[in-house]
Amino acid sequence: MNFKQVSNTNRTAVYDITVTQKDLTKRYADALKALAAETEVEGFRKGKASTDLVEKQVGKERIYDKLIQDLLPEVYKEILEKDKLEPVIAPKVELKSAKEGEDWTLSMSIALQPKVALPDYKKIAKNVRGNAKKDDIWIPGKGNPTKEDKEQVEKREKYINELLKALLDQTKIEMSDIIIEQEINQRLTRLVDDVRKIGLTIDAYFESRGTSQEKVKEDFRKEILDTYKLEYALNEIGDAEKITIEKEEIDKLISGMPDEASRKEAQQNVYVYSMMLRKQKILDFLGNL
Repeated sequence: MNFKQVSNTNRTAVYDITVTQKDLTKRYADALKALAAETEVEGFRKGKASTDLVEKQVGKERIYDKLIQDLLPEVYKEILEKDKLEPVIAPKVELKSAKEGEDWTLSMSIALQPKVALPDYKKIAKNVRGNAKKDDIWIPGKGNPTKEDKEQVEKREKYINELLKALLDQTKIEMSDIIIEQEINQRLTRLVDDVRKIGLTIDAYFESRGTSQEKVKEDFRKEILDTYKLEYALNEIGDAEKITIEKEEIDKLISGMPDEASRKEAQQNVYVYSMMLRKQKILDFLGNL
């Protein structure tokens, strides 16, 4: 088996993979042996029938399925280790040629971590404040530091929203289409399920909304890009400003939860809660610029 990278554009690395006939013969035998160990053939105890009998019972298609299931993780791991890639989701695989008695050729497309070009966020914050009306400007620290009045809270939220909007507009992102297409398909699947629950077909739903599947997919694409763009931009800011979360902060958050079930769930998802706390810290940092 061998592979080579044929392209690496738009955060998508594409590889051509060749599996030689000699390698396939061995892998086929290994797959058949593995299936034989778990297959019951009439007249034999489980795993005791000959491979010839097992092959006839399960069929070549299932054996090749097993072969591919074992092959893909192996070659994927080799590619990641050799080229030190950082994938985001499972790769997209296309079987280009798989004739019996010949070498196989496959194509594997790997979605890499999105890459953002971060603008000068401090300048953006300065401009947002400069463009605000005097009475709309939120002043950090004004009023009760532990309980701001409603007016100050509203001003702060408005300022942060304007800042994030400007940050989103000026941030550029390079992102694999594989990620976008997968998320679009997931959203469409959820939409179809929701529409069916209310007794409509998806076409009837689109017609009632005066839209189409293509328009909905286009809207999903923009939402997905904006979501990733903002998340990665905020993480870049957090890294640049060395914003971190200490264990004591997580412990304090968890201990303050109202019941044991919530605390146990949080303990099992510490990473998620750490990211939430860090994001809030980043937003607080931006709010004080």
